[in-house]
Amino acid sequence: MANYYIDQPEIEFHLNHPLMKRIVELKERNFADKDKHEDAPVNYEDAIENYKRILDITGEIAANIIEPNSEAVDQEGPHLIDNRMHYASKTYQNLEATRQAGLWGVSMPRRYGGLNLPNVVFSMLSEMISSADAGFQNIWSLQSCIDTLYEFGTDEQRERFIPRISKGETMSMDLTEPDAGSDLQRVMLKATFDEKENCWRLNGVKRFITNGDSDLHLVLARSEEGTHDGRGLSMFIYDKRDGGVDVRHIEHKLGIHGSPTCELVYKNAKAELVGNTRMGLIKYVMALMNGARLGIAAQSVGLSYEAYKEGLNYARERAQFGKKIITFPAVYDMLARMKAKLDAGRSLLYQTARYVDIYKALEDIARDEKLSPEDRQEMKKYTRLADAFTPLAKGINSEYANQNAYDAISIHGGSGFIMEYKCQRLFRDARIFSIYEGTTQLQVVAAIRYITNGTYLTIMKEMLETAVNDAMQPLKTRVATLVSLYEEALEKIKESNHQEQQDFLARRLYNMTAGIIQSLLLIEDASKAPELFEKSANVFVRLTEEEVIGNVAYIKAFKAEDLQSHVTE
Repeated sequence: MANYYIDQPEIEFHLNHPLMKRIVELKERNFADKDKHEDAPVNYEDAIENYKRILDITGEIAANIIEPNSEAVDQEGPHLIDNRMHYASKTYQNLEATRQAGLWGVSMPRRYGGLNLPNVVFSMLSEMISSADAGFQNIWSLQSCIDTLYEFGTDEQRERFIPRISKGETMSMDLTEPDAGSDLQRVMLKATFDEKENCWRLNGVKRFITNGDSDLHLVLARSEEGTHDGRGLSMFIYDKRDGGVDVRHIEHKLGIHGSPTCELVYKNAKAELVGNTRMGLIKYVMALMNGARLGIAAQSVGLSYEAYKEGLNYARERAQFGKKIITFPAVYDMLARMKAKLDAGRSLLYQTARYVDIYKALEDIARDEKLSPEDRQEMKKYTRLADAFTPLAKGINSEYANQNAYDAISIHGGSGFIMEYKCQRLFRDARIFSIYEGTTQLQVVAAIRYITNGTYLTIMKEMLETAVNDAMQPLKTRVATLVSLYEEALEKIKESNHQEQQDFLARRLYNMTAGIIQSLLLIEDASKAPELFEKSANVFVRLTEEEVIGNVAYIKAFKAEDLQSHVTE
C-alpha cells in the first residue's frame, strides 16, 4: 500500500537534525504533559516515535484517500447554493478522514485537544497532503490560523475557539479586498463597536478569500474611523454560527479547484476583537503571514515531489526509438535537476521550520515565566534567522514547484498537454504558489535587507566552517568560491549607492543567496546520508555555479544608465 511518508525516507531524515532535541525540549516543556495526557511523550525518543506515527498515518491517508479523490475534486470543484459555499463531494470525504485520524489542532497544546506538534512536523504533514492534493492542503493547513488567536487572544477566547479547531472545524484569514491585494494598508472593511450588544460589527467586502465560508474567520478590518493606513486596522474573529456573512461569488480558477476562493459580503456581522486595536496589520497579520508563507513553502515542496514522481514514472515506462526515454541525456538531466531542486528546497523548508520552532516555543514559555538571559538571547537569534529564511523558503520553493511541474509536462511530451494526465493539473495548481501569501517579488523585498546588511553572507561563512565528509569536501570548496564571488557582487551594488539599481538587481541577489545556502544545506545532508542526497548535492551545486557565475558577471558589468534600456514606458 502506498504511503507518502514511508515511500520518502528523505522526510524522516529531517527528523534527525541536531536542533530537534532542543525543539522537543522546548515544545514539551521538559515533558510536563506526561502526567496529564495519555498521549504525551515521556522523553525525546518517545516524542520522535510519536511524530513518526502521526506522519505514517498522514502518509497513508494522503496516498490512499486524498490522492485518489483529487481528480474528481478538481473536476467538480466547490459550488454556491443560496449564498453558501459547498465543497466538492469528495472533499467532504477528505475532511472526514483527517478528522477521524485526529489530524486537526496540530500545533495546539494538548489542554485544548491539540497534538502539540512542532512546525517541522506540521510542515511534513502539509507537504504530504499537498503531494496528494494541493487544493485540499489549503483547506486543511489553514487550521494554523488558530496560532494567531492562541498567541494574541484572551484565555476565554482560547477556551472557546481552539477546541473547535482541534475537532476539525475549518478556518480562513480574510485579509484582501477588491482594492487591497498586496497593499493591505488600503483595507477598508469597516469595524464599529456596538455598545448595546457589547460586540463589534463588520461591514464591507472581502475578495480572494481562500476557504472563505469556513467555520471561523480571522478578519482584518478598519476599526479607527478616518484613518487610511495600517495604523487604523485591527484583527477580529468571526464565527459563522453568528451569521451576517454571505458568499457572493466563488472564483473560477486556473488551478487548486478543490480550494474555494470566495468573495464575501459582511453585513453587520458580529465579531470579537483579537488582541488590541490598531495592531491588526502591524503585528498580527505579520505573524499570520509568516506562518502562511511557511505553509506555502511546504505546499510547494509537496507538489514538487509529485511532479518529479510523475515525470520519473513516465520516463521509466515510455519508450521511443527502441529505448526507454529515461536513458536519453536530455530527459535524465531534467529529472536530476528536478530531484536536486526538490531535495534542496525541502532542506531549506525544514531548516526554516526549525528556526521558527525554537523562537515560537520560547515566546510561548515567556507568556508564563520569565526567560533567562540565555533563553532571551536564543529567542532573539532564532527570531532573526526565521525572519531571514522564511522569504527564501516561500519564494524559492514556489518557483521550484512551477519549474518541476513545467518539466514534468515536458517529459510527458504531447501527453502532458492532455487533461487525462495528472501533470497538467500539477502545472495548473502550482502557478498560484508564487503569487498568493506574497508574490516572489515581495519575498525578494522581504529578504533584501538581510542581503545588503550581510546577514546571509555571515550565515554562509559560518556554514562553510561545518565539517563534512571527504566526498563532499570538493563541493564545499567550490561553494566557497561562489561565496567569494557573491560577496564581490554585493560590494559592487552597495558601493553604487543607487537605490533603483539595487531594486533592479535584487532578484539576482536573492536567487544567488538561496542557491548558495541550499547548496551548503544539501552538502551537509549528503555528508550524513550520501545514499539519499549525494547525487542531488552534485547536481545542485552545478546549477548554483551556473546561476552565481552568470549573475555576478551581469552585476559587475551593470551600470546605472543600463536601467533605461529596460524601461518600457
